[in-house]
Amino acid sequence: MAIDIRLDHVLLDRRMTLTELADRVGITVANLSILKTGKARAIRLSTLDAICRELDCQPGDLLTYVPDHASGNARATRRTGQRP
Repeated sequence: MAIDIRLDHVLLDRRMTLTELADRVGITVANLSILKTGKARAIRLSTLDAICRELDCQPGDLLTYVPDHASGNARATRRTGQRP
């Protein structure tokens, strides 16, 4: 994935646990854990808004774009059906 989730870093900086954030935001620890580990495929803007509000941060503090040249090859492979 080309998006790096930095939730664990921000939580550490704020000295807040995942459980505390989940309680403040109103979502399950399991769903926050999925986001934290980078396994989430999507995030609602309302959830991102609540997380940023509680952590006093910007979305860019949580989400970072990391160019991944391999994923571009994977997309081309899916389109053409050929291996790179």
